[in-house]
Amino acid sequence: MDDDDLSFLEKSLLQSEALHQLHFLLNRAIWSVPPEEGQLLAIILKAMNAKRTIEVGVFSGYSLLSTALALPKDAKITAIDISRDWYEIGLPFIKEAGVEEKINFMESDAIPALEKLVEEVKEDEQFDFAFVDAEKADYWDYHERLLKLVKVGGLICYDNTLWFGKVAHPPQDDAPKFINPIREIVLQFNKKLAADTRVELSQICIGDGLTICRRSA
Repeated sequence: MDDDDLSFLEKSLLQSEALHQLHFLLNRAIWSVPPEEGQLLAIILKAMNAKRTIEVGVFSGYSLLSTALALPKDAKITAIDISRDWYEIGLPFIKEAGVEEKINFMESDAIPALEKLVEEVKEDEQFDFAFVDAEKADYWDYHERLLKLVKVGGLICYDNTLWFGKVAHPPQDDAPKFINPIREIVLQFNKKLAADTRVELSQICIGDGLTICRRSA
């Protein structure tokens, strides 16, 4: 790596850190993956030599920026989110990091967007990797479609699968209103994933829980 490459990398990582800090100013840090999870995803992508990835649920694009920085220059990321407004908040950081050209942003509900991709993507164009951090109630519907989009041997990663650690404990009456209903949704999703013979998986205690699925069939 020459000095120019190192300088570019340093500047790009500074943009990633700046975007992460912005979440605290907006009081939305809980909506974004933590830096250690972004780093893990980046290492996984580099180890895979991934070039085609898909992200379901973008928010301001912190995880998107983390993965884009890890991918080679000719890589492509299909990023799907219902709101372009939040993506626009992170876009200046993505541009400054020099990775905007890798990203194809789709403003859409995830399920119709994935359905469209299932119809359009040919077998030799399947994705190497997918990261999901969107509507928890739809995780299984995403899963069924992503199994048609991610190639055999590719990875599908699901965020928030420990749900504040609540999946390991009975429902709590004094928990915030959104906790218990989604706890049950995530718990049922985890059980279905564990029984799915089309994937091998590992659930990691990082951030709010990350489940890594390798498509085996």
